[in-house]
Amino acid sequence: MWSLRLNPDYRMGVHTDLNILVVELDQAKAREIIAALTDGGWNNVTVIAAASALERTVTQQDPDIILIDLANPDRDTLEHLSSVSNAHKRPVAMFVDHTDEAMTQAAISAGLSAYVVNGLQKDRIKPVLETAIARFKMVTKMQSELDAAKQALADRKTIDRAKGLLIRARDISEDEAYNLLRKTAMDQGRKVIDVALALVTAAELLQ
Repeated sequence: MWSLRLNPDYRMGVHTDLNILVVELDQAKAREIIAALTDGGWNNVTVIAAASALERTVTQQDPDIILIDLANPDRDTLEHLSSVSNAHKRPVAMFVDHTDEAMTQAAISAGLSAYVVNGLQKDRIKPVLETAIARFKMVTKMQSELDAAKQALADRKTIDRAKGLLIRARDISEDEAYNLLRKTAMDQGRKVIDVALALVTAAELLQ
């Protein structure tokens, strides 16, 4: 493994503070990759020559983005490297010489941010990584919004259940039940959902 660290003022490109990990067996190609990255403004690059060292290096360095160059990976190798790279946590770009429909679908399912066929070429590195970063951010934002929507729906169901318990126990209206939840939350310095969840949990324990 070898790394290159340059003065941060060397070139003020986009995303210059990224810690980039590269998997490249061929040293000549590795030097080309480093040159392309530094020309693009990326100043913190680590290269490992064996995919077997990927998991350990990812654990040690927690890179911001990973670039993997493989000639002809099989599906198991692709899925393993994607898993080890934690492709759902960071952008992962993979360059391959050849592929087929099954491999392409596997790459998509594995969560790769970029899957480039016909090998790694110096002039393609910067646009591919920038695209990978942009796609990763877009997918992450969409997933975050989806998770938030699911949580909001779950919270609403819990609050509705809590209101139902209060309506039956105190013979009050739905608005009065919600106002009681809200007042209790304010008095206790808690969120309405927390009070509702506590009430629902208590009711389930008493059943």
